Amino acid sequence: MKRNIIAGNWKMNMNNSQTAELIAALGKLGKETKTEVVVCVPFTNLAAARKAIRGTGIKLGAQNVHWAKSGAFTGEVSADMLTEQGVEYVIVGHSERRQYFNETNETVNARAKAALAAGLKVIICVGETLDQREQGITEKVVTEQTIAALTDISAEQLKKVVIAYEPVWAIGTGKTATAQDANDTIAVIRKVVRKLYSRTIAGALRIQYGGSMNANNAKELMAMPQIDGGLIGGASLKPADFIKVVQFDK
Repeated sequence: MKRNIIAGNWKMNMNNSQTAELIAALGKLGKETKTEVVVCVPFTNLAAARKAIRGTGIKLGAQNVHWAKSGAFTGEVSADMLTEQGVEYVIVGHSERRQYFNETNETVNARAKAALAAGLKVIICVGETLDQREQGITEKVVTEQTIAALTDISAEQLKKVVIAYEPVWAIGTGKTATAQDANDTIAVIRKVVRKLYSRTIAGALRIQYGGSMNANNAKELMAMPQIDGGLIGGASLKPADFIKVVQFDK
């Protein structure tokens, strides 16, 4: 059976002392639940987070990675740099990267392949804007993004991939797709993977919902048959709320 995965995306928040305090407040969350728990922290907090998660069962994640092993890429971080810091997961293609930093389907794919080649596990984000949703092209957008993101990624490598469906209009706005809408769009993503690989592989792939999942709606969303977890933004910065999301079935 697949193991659900809840990942906290801290975005550009928390310093080192706050990182230690927040993780301490989570306790042994990763050992006390069947759900896999990940915290994706800013680059500057990786060392502090690595120390703080010892004995908790929580996995360490980063928020971005460059496609080159090294070079003149000021401000970027390579996959090898992340693995050296003990990182296990990395987010690529987050909607904020696409919206504010000119991320494209091609660069998302390049980052994902570089991360996988270095042994990292990858959370690949896809999702439509409000305008695209209102145009009725959600299925077209997520299909194109998924196909592009998985280009030249083998079935074996896909075992280390998680896809996060995050409708851009629901990120940080407090708005959330209905549980059924989220489930239906994730079903579209899974259909794409089935066509690219196989029914078995598509069924085994974990797909998260990343549109403002929180303590109040996690149980309903996680009850949907296509949803295997969540990529959590604001709620991941509040220990009590994050614990409730992870323990959605209690």
